[in-house]
Amino acid sequence: MDTAAIPHPPHRLPLLGDVVGLSPRRPVQSSLRLVRDLGPISVRRVLGTDIVTVGGADLAAEVDDDRRFAKHVGLGLRPLRLVVGDALFTAEDGEPNWRLAHDILRPAFTREAMRGYHATMLDVARELLASWDAAARAGAEVDVAADMTRLTMETIGRTGFGHRFGSFEHDRPHPFVTAMTRVLRFAQLSVSPTLVSVRRLLAGSARRNRADMDLMNRLVDDVIDARRRGETPDRDDLLGLMLRTAHPGTGRTLDPVNIRRQVITFMVAGHETTSGALSFALYHLTRHPEALARAQAEVDALWGQGDDPVPAFTDIPRLRYVRAVLDEALRLWPTAPGYFRAAREDTVLGGRYRLERGDWVVVMLPLLHRDPAVWPDPERFDPDRFAPGAARRRPAHAYRPFGTGQRACIGRQFALHEAVMALGLVLHRYHPVPDPGYDLRITETLTLKPEGFRLTLTRRVPAERSRDRVDAAEEAAR
Repeated sequence: MDTAAIPHPPHRLPLLGDVVGLSPRRPVQSSLRLVRDLGPISVRRVLGTDIVTVGGADLAAEVDDDRRFAKHVGLGLRPLRLVVGDALFTAEDGEPNWRLAHDILRPAFTREAMRGYHATMLDVARELLASWDAAARAGAEVDVAADMTRLTMETIGRTGFGHRFGSFEHDRPHPFVTAMTRVLRFAQLSVSPTLVSVRRLLAGSARRNRADMDLMNRLVDDVIDARRRGETPDRDDLLGLMLRTAHPGTGRTLDPVNIRRQVITFMVAGHETTSGALSFALYHLTRHPEALARAQAEVDALWGQGDDPVPAFTDIPRLRYVRAVLDEALRLWPTAPGYFRAAREDTVLGGRYRLERGDWVVVMLPLLHRDPAVWPDPERFDPDRFAPGAARRRPAHAYRPFGTGQRACIGRQFALHEAVMALGLVLHRYHPVPDPGYDLRITETLTLKPEGFRLTLTRRVPAERSRDRVDAAEEAAR
């Protein structure tokens, strides 16, 4: 691809390229600062590699066209292939195991499957509430991102694989989570030689990484072996489908190594992004009292004044404003911050930029979701951007927190059901009070999460719920 006509950051250095201002700890955020003023397309050169970034909705619409572009396993995903190989998240479009796994696992994400997961999701959410009740009684702060990670890891473990991590039974994270966090950071810092130099400091040695991978593999193998031996119930969950389902068209089944890789992929992808979304949503709500009041009024209207509601499966789609809060949080800080696309054939992007077959670009979602041509006042937190009918008034490709096309996140509905229910229950039960001196800091592995974000919680009482509903109604009327 000829990138001469594409804007690039100032201060390009000989040999090194556009590395001034690039942070190995926060590559997404520092890259965003470097290119956000360069327009809908830009290029960074790092050690001779041109990284073309798309951040405009019109160009993203072209790149999202599955007839012209395909998924590209680029940069940060390449080292992750050492962990999970050709699993759903890291397989190229043409690799046979992607289609095989996708078709076998699709029944696990139907509406009826979601209905079957609902009770388990609720059980885990109540464990979070019990933990936060104890903190509220003690006047102690809660670490939001850490506890949301416990919630989502426990949920995917139980619903997908019949495995209990006991996440709320211990103060420290489960060893699988600790190992996984280091593995993801190691993968992120293996992208280029400029990052490898600081990898040992931030993520440990290659020997430590191998030990972490061995720990993850052993735990997953134990879960699979227990199911094969009949020590855990045989169910139509993700693991059950992988172990005993053949592809409806070819009759092929997933091999044991690929099953392990798929389990690890779902463990990672099934909790990392959702926990980040919940954490960002609570951060923004505590900074916008009017939005917090509206969300609490909505859950109060649905679940009443009682202290311990039992949400029905059909309740969750009715929490439209709570869902809008999550959508807006994902607009500002999509927890999976981008995706790579490669040209299937020679093509011209935007009527101007010529790409040869195989040339790739990255769609940077924090840029796309702030395209001023689509999002007025893009830095402002405003859940009404996602009010009923609002999406029809903007380009379809301007909002892509779950990816695009046939490679979009297969677990999107799972994540949203879990997140809306958990956030609704938290808002029904507590007044979340942030540290007034906290400024948002974002930590990066392969996903984004608030760093150091803590809340003090006070239990709401029925009289407060009634008053909050009245106040929110009056505010809406004005």
